[in-house]
Amino acid sequence: MLKVCINYETGGGRRGGHFTHFSFTGLPGVEIAALADSNPAAEKTFRLTGAKRLYTSFHSMMEQEKPDIVVLCSRLPGEHVEQIRYALNHHCHVLCEKPFAETLIQADELVELSQRTGYLVQMAHLARFAPTFHEMKRMIEAGEIGDVLTCHMRGKEDTRGGGEDMIVLGTHVMDAAYWIFGQPEQVFSDIRYKGKHLTAADVIATTEPLGPCGGDEIYSIYRFKNGVNGIFESRHVVDSGDVRLGLTVCGTKGILAIRYTGNRELRICCDFPVPEEDHADFQIVPIQEETPIPDAEPIDFDGWRIDPKPFFHHYFVDNNRRAAWNLLQAINGKEPLVAGINSAVGALEMITGAYQSALQRSVVEFPLQDRRHPLAN
Repeated sequence: MLKVCINYETGGGRRGGHFTHFSFTGLPGVEIAALADSNPAAEKTFRLTGAKRLYTSFHSMMEQEKPDIVVLCSRLPGEHVEQIRYALNHHCHVLCEKPFAETLIQADELVELSQRTGYLVQMAHLARFAPTFHEMKRMIEAGEIGDVLTCHMRGKEDTRGGGEDMIVLGTHVMDAAYWIFGQPEQVFSDIRYKGKHLTAADVIATTEPLGPCGGDEIYSIYRFKNGVNGIFESRHVVDSGDVRLGLTVCGTKGILAIRYTGNRELRICCDFPVPEEDHADFQIVPIQEETPIPDAEPIDFDGWRIDPKPFFHHYFVDNNRRAAWNLLQAINGKEPLVAGINSAVGALEMITGAYQSALQRSVVEFPLQDRRHPLAN
């Protein structure tokens, strides 16, 4: 029986909503020992996770409980670094909310520490666990849309459109592209702020503390292996009314698309001439349900006080649970880790490379030789 602790700090204006704190609830082979949250309101909700004890700080919980696994639910990457470092140095595995870290230098340190200590860090990059993305990856690798030409990645493009969108939400689609196509070979990026090319002085304030950030308009072209072009775009489109976040993969025989909208669908458009938009007709791809987790209790939306109607509530709850189960299997040597921090560095490197390219006005090669963030100073 592995002991699990949860750090779910909800004070200080932090955003929640991804239900990472329920990742291990109802899974076999674990005891959810405690939850740490300094928010006085936590007393009303912490027991929903199945936790037996409530602490007011991460460190007091870790010192007293000495867990085998800790869940880090904060969406602030600046908090992850110290907490992951502490956990790994105290013989504890980690399941961590994204974004991973603020800079590549921080990320490299944590990867080295994980390798040296032998303790695992699983990131909540949930596309790697979602049936729709699994089917997209399978179809691409099976050649069902022909030779892949272009992978279009869009951010959510709300009030955070641009740099903040790329850090918070772009990391989802970039990690998915990295998972499907591997590490890109190079990037050329045009990042602008108020219509002008980004400069090192154009650091912008973000809704949440996220580390160095700049630009309200981003257009980056990545070159993957086998001639696949990847395009990431994010702009400030406040009044769009639609969720634009998603991934569209264009091949010589068809197009696959997943959009984070009011459904959980993978769609395909096939049998079209070039250009593809002339006769675009998308159909829903049937998705085979994943194999249930053995002996896991059913997800209890009512008992956990989660509204089951929004599709994304299912997306978060289902795939956080799959991420937790994969971590348990990896700890026991039964499966490889699907979203470990070694892979999570990929999306952060794509973001950092975009900034380096935009400021240099030149193509930047991967892996990045300069691990510094050009806006960090």
